[in-house]
Amino acid sequence: MSYKKLWITLALVFFASFAVLLYYGGEIYQVKPPIPDKVVTTDGQVIFTKQDIEDGQNIWQRMGGQEVGSVWGHGAYVAPDWSADFLHRELTLLLDAWADKTYGKTYDQLDEVKKAGLKAKLKQEIRTNTYDPKTGAVVLSEDRAAVTRQLVDYYSKLFGDDPSLDSYREEIAIPADTIKNAEDRDKLGAFFFWAAWSTSTNRPGQDITYTNNWPGEPLIDNAPTSSSVIWSIVSVILLIAGVGALAWYFAVQKGKEEHADFAAVPDKDPLLKIKTTPSMRATLKYFWVVTALIVVQVGLGAITAHYGVEGNGFYGIPLAEWFPYSVTRTWHTQLAVFWIATAWLAAGLYIGPAISGQEPKYQRLGVNFLFGAVLLVVVGSMAGQWAAIKGYITNLTSNFYFGHQGFEYVDLGRLWQILLCIGLFLWFFLMARALWPALKRKSEGRHLLILFLIASVAIPVFYVPGLMWGQNTHLSIVTYWRWWIVHLWVEGFFEVFASVLIAFLFSRMGLIKVASATANVLFSTIIFLFGGIIGTFHHLYFAGTPTGVLVFGAVFSALEVVPLLLIGFEAYENLRHGRAKAWVARYRWPIYFFVAVSFWNLLGAGIFGFLINPPIALYYMQGLNTTPLHGHLALFGVYGMLGIGLMMFCLRGLSGERPWKTKLLNFSFWSLNIGLLLMGLMSLLPVGILQTVASMEHGMWYARSAEFLHQPLLQKLVWIRAVGDTIFAAGVIGIAIFVLGLKTGRSYAESSAMSHKARRESKAVH
Repeated sequence: MSYKKLWITLALVFFASFAVLLYYGGEIYQVKPPIPDKVVTTDGQVIFTKQDIEDGQNIWQRMGGQEVGSVWGHGAYVAPDWSADFLHRELTLLLDAWADKTYGKTYDQLDEVKKAGLKAKLKQEIRTNTYDPKTGAVVLSEDRAAVTRQLVDYYSKLFGDDPSLDSYREEIAIPADTIKNAEDRDKLGAFFFWAAWSTSTNRPGQDITYTNNWPGEPLIDNAPTSSSVIWSIVSVILLIAGVGALAWYFAVQKGKEEHADFAAVPDKDPLLKIKTTPSMRATLKYFWVVTALIVVQVGLGAITAHYGVEGNGFYGIPLAEWFPYSVTRTWHTQLAVFWIATAWLAAGLYIGPAISGQEPKYQRLGVNFLFGAVLLVVVGSMAGQWAAIKGYITNLTSNFYFGHQGFEYVDLGRLWQILLCIGLFLWFFLMARALWPALKRKSEGRHLLILFLIASVAIPVFYVPGLMWGQNTHLSIVTYWRWWIVHLWVEGFFEVFASVLIAFLFSRMGLIKVASATANVLFSTIIFLFGGIIGTFHHLYFAGTPTGVLVFGAVFSALEVVPLLLIGFEAYENLRHGRAKAWVARYRWPIYFFVAVSFWNLLGAGIFGFLINPPIALYYMQGLNTTPLHGHLALFGVYGMLGIGLMMFCLRGLSGERPWKTKLLNFSFWSLNIGLLLMGLMSLLPVGILQTVASMEHGMWYARSAEFLHQPLLQKLVWIRAVGDTIFAAGVIGIAIFVLGLKTGRSYAESSAMSHKARRESKAVH
């Protein structure tokens, strides 16, 4: 079978997509919101310097950054979005000051005519761009400068220990004395000023702000741009057209395949012929660590969610004194990536020698060394983040390298990033040398092996963008590169890697033809990357980027959803494979987890992903609970379930012929899926919808405010989440007990048919 056209198409999609991505990276660099050399009053008095703003960003990162509220909508959800919060406070203070000066009343006490006059003055004051490229200065009126100083003092008290703000700090889960140094608190205020200024100041020569009029703020007529509306409509039309085209393609293919010759499924399990090598057995410890990290990560998630109703403790325990919200959320999000990636990497190391049938020299040593490196990065990065947030790391440069970078999902310090990157390249080296003997054989599966290697090398290569920013890099540029990691690395090439890996497993089991597996994986990779690479832009609509980013993001993020039409076929095929022969029942639970991946791909990644992808939707929803709804259901539902499925597959192989007791797996599988569904539908979705309505009616600042989120109904919805969380946690505990039982022997069913040799092999493995 010839795959030439598919390979050519894949290459064209890859290079054309990255050409667009890199081109707009250059555009973002050119049009990003300027950081002024100084912010001055009309009489030349300096309020902030560029150094103050850059240091303020570093201080924000050190205290947890996007794990303590958000800036430009990216980050955590209990504390406010600081850019929207600063802006709204600035606007209301200015209006009250002018109303008092002119009429001797507060703004709310005025009639509508007087309000309209002051509001028009406010819009003129705030949206007029006073940045002078020649002097590098932003000029503020005396009134605005006075309000700015007042707000800097307010944030200094908030992040200090002013007792008048104790109850508010508890509501937003920020401990007293979060930033101990008064000068650092003032610099943080300078950064918040600049972040808010970027959202409210028009681009030179245009009537839209640097952030495309985000966030919604009625007081200065910050509203969606016409481009946001038009390209949202276009994205929906393209989604419908794409789904129709793919349905037509599959109808044609089905007609061709009806007369195809399908290979018979083997009568016996062909994987039992694979001899487990020392390096394959060495991967077992990876799965122990994966299991431990899942338990810790889910426990941290429960604590983090609880901080939404009790900001300084956990059911009365003053846990926040040592592990505040910013710490638990950092570890919760980071460990999710760590354990999922570790499961997938271990699966690759296990399957490499299984495919080639050969064990390279010193392969086991390499696998063990990599294991130690993974533990070092996990423990070292978590310790550094805790030390930074608790104030034990004070130097900003030291924090950048060893502490907390403050960027959600890429929180680990630069040293740990470098070590992780080196570890990923070492992993690829170990994979490639194990696969090389099989690659040299000109077999039918050679194309699938090549694709497997390409997907494998993409994992370390596409982590490199995480090293592309420095300590003082502009926030728009950091956001651009950061989403290369979160979107392309986690959501992109790991998924390609997983698709190829599953195809390998089924083809090695004789459940599908190698030729069919190769063609299907190449085709699905093409259509996935066609939308997925440029679809990265949907994260960047409001990050100080040009309109072209919004256009491409809207179009291609819609096309990202098109491949999910395949999900129904994929789920059906996986179930069909699981019933092909009696021996396939050995792999029932890995296959069931693969089926769950299909379900969550459709619901979490597809439906709830597209819910927030169009620009007009994201304008009102960015930074609200609709984002963690998509995040939880996609990250755990798709990648987490896949990681558990791959782990179970490898553990099944490492167990030899010895049968498992599967009642606990049955319980865990359904608990995980039911709990995750309840978590999303009973809590995150209704909170997110109510926040969206509030955002549309009053502005994003209100949807994220403690005033709104601590209403009785919203608090009840947060408490209701405990139902789904508890069921979900029970499933995680069940997985942990089952994996532990494989070590102790309690997870095995005794079988009289089991040979003495199989028992001996199983003991050797464990």
